[in-house]
This record gives sequence, structure tokens and C-alpha cells, in this order.
Amino acid sequence: MAYAAWKQLNGSTKEAMDLRRYELATVAAAGELRSSYCSLAHGKVLYDRFGFKPGDPVSDEERAVQELARKVTADATAVTQADIDELRAFGLSEDEVFDVVLAAAARCFFSKMLDGLGVAPDAEFR
Repeated sequence: MAYAAWKQLNGSTKEAMDLRRYELATVAAAGELRSSYCSLAHGKVLYDRFGFKPGDPVSDEERAVQELARKVTADATAVTQADIDELRAFGLSEDEVFDVVLAAAARCFFSKMLDGLGVAPDAEFR
């Protein structure tokens, strides 16, 4: 039952966001968590859907999205109004900023659950 609720939350978060933005935020959060499973799985989506490879350049907006996702993951209490304002300056709405924060927070939950269960990346992600 709880897993079904997780899938619904994650699915609705992903649905509400631009897919590339969702994946970039998710990969940033997963990297901050050192979650190999999530980093590889979502890195694969970035590569398959957008041809994006590690080290490829990102726009200033995408960099700010990833920085916020990392900050939320590392210490959400350290997020400042300036962090939010930076994304707003790129034209993101309050809902879009919320979605970036939610994607990072959700990744924290799921990655910690995977790590707690000792789940290793599937062969297809190695």
C-alpha cells in the first residue's frame, strides 16, 4: 500500500514537470546522496531521451535547478529566498520551484529506502 502511494506521488511529480528538468533535478539529488541506483537509472533516461551524457553542458537555468536540488538534498534548512529567487528570475513559477524541491525530497526518500534495503543497480544500469 505504501509503495503504491509512493508511485502515485512520484508519478504526479514527474507528470507536472518538464521531463528534462525532472531528470536533471533527480540526478543532482541522487548524486548528492551517492545513490548509484538512482543516478544510473535517471542518467539513463537523460541519455535515452535527450542524448545527455555526464559532463555535457547545461543551461544556467538547469544549473540553478540542479543546485537547488542538491541543496535541498544536503540540507533543506539551508535553502534561502535567494535560491528560490534565482529560479524565479529564469521564469519558473512558484509551482515549478515547488516541483523541483518536491522531486529532490522524493529522491531522498526513495534513495534512502533503496540503500536501507541494500538494493544494487540492475544489470541494465551498470
